[in-house]
Amino acid sequence: MCSDIAIKVEGLSKRFEIFDQPRDRLKQMLVPRVQRALSKPQSQFFKEFWALKGVSLEVKRGDTVGIIGRNGSGKSTLLQIICGTLTPTMGKVETNGKVAALLELGSGFNPEFTGRENVYLNASLYGLSESQVTERFAKIEKFAEIGDFIDQPVKTYSSGMMVRLAFAVIAHVDADILVVDEALSVGDAVFTQKCMRFIRSFQEHGTLLFVSHDASAVQNLCKSAVWLGNGEVRLTGTAKDVSEAYLQYNLQEIYGEKAELSSLDNEVSNIERVNFDESQNQNQNQSQEQIYSSNYHIKNNLSEANGWTTGDANINSVELLDEDGNLSPVFKGGEKVKLKIQVEAYKDFVQPILGFLVKDRLGQDLFGENTLPFTSLDSRPVKAGQSLEGEFCFDLPMLPDGQYFVMASFADGDLHNNVQHHWLHDAIVINISSNKIRWGLVGIKFNKVSLDISI
Repeated sequence: MCSDIAIKVEGLSKRFEIFDQPRDRLKQMLVPRVQRALSKPQSQFFKEFWALKGVSLEVKRGDTVGIIGRNGSGKSTLLQIICGTLTPTMGKVETNGKVAALLELGSGFNPEFTGRENVYLNASLYGLSESQVTERFAKIEKFAEIGDFIDQPVKTYSSGMMVRLAFAVIAHVDADILVVDEALSVGDAVFTQKCMRFIRSFQEHGTLLFVSHDASAVQNLCKSAVWLGNGEVRLTGTAKDVSEAYLQYNLQEIYGEKAELSSLDNEVSNIERVNFDESQNQNQNQSQEQIYSSNYHIKNNLSEANGWTTGDANINSVELLDEDGNLSPVFKGGEKVKLKIQVEAYKDFVQPILGFLVKDRLGQDLFGENTLPFTSLDSRPVKAGQSLEGEFCFDLPMLPDGQYFVMASFADGDLHNNVQHHWLHDAIVINISSNKIRWGLVGIKFNKVSLDISI
């Protein structure tokens, strides 16, 4: 295998045998052997379930790849085969480096052993000697933060304590490849943040396979993604493209025959890129007004925006305007603005809803709003052939340098039962050039910053 490939999967298939009754398992062990010895056709006493069907993929060294898919799609089976805890029925897997995995809760732990004993047992499976584990045990114990439970049997642990200990072990075994299943979802917020800090640090030198139902997390962490469905690879590509396709698929499954979503497969390569000159930023006069200013270069991207539609309505325009309603290609940040969405209806709608979300380049939701809180109190029915317009007035936040995208949507229904009839991922592209580095995802204007020294 090429040295720059960390994981290579070729034609991978996995079959499980499902028996209706326990005695059928015994029959399967004995009867086919006798039939084979007598040169007779062999009977089968089980049903076949193919968890994986001809899966092939490559993960380059240093990449972070997300794997998404519904429950039962084969994600966990694929990960277990990559980690070596399951053997494939057909195909092969090659890995280049030490693999550490956080799969289903309790995997690799003996429930009768204490946490301490399981640390030594689990770490030894990753190739660490007893002396190496002893040397690192204090760090593992500190990372897990389960206190005196470290000397209690693992069978007494909660699910959260179990994942704490399991992650603490894999974080200290010097792995080259890290495989993280959805187990992190059971941890508390503070520990999850600690795990994410470790993962981001690991990404600087290692290869990561990350499984999650959270499309935003996949877009945030991963460069590329693989969508598994019914044991097969449905789509591979950038994390953004795969996550958006997966979102559309899931909504279509929810809607069923209520609505049919058609993809809007437009090219998005025409998005304008703006180069930011840091030297200019440093040379600018650092007055209080300039310190908290950003340049927002607005590009209407409606004609190239991807998404889907039922064909029952169409978003005709999405505009970001100044306080007076004027269209401007550049904003500074901090001023009052209006975002307008105009929709044409092709059929009658009882409870139409307009909304938007602003996302960063990793697909993280930064802020947004919709008309649902108002239409639920005072619905505004619209008839076929009519148009409706939503207006959202707010103070434009200050954002760090980069590109941001405005998602716009038109739906009909209420909070618990609605159909998204037109959804556009990148209706507006916002290129931002800030003359001061800000911390976090969204900047705010500080009215006063002081430093006082007392004697």
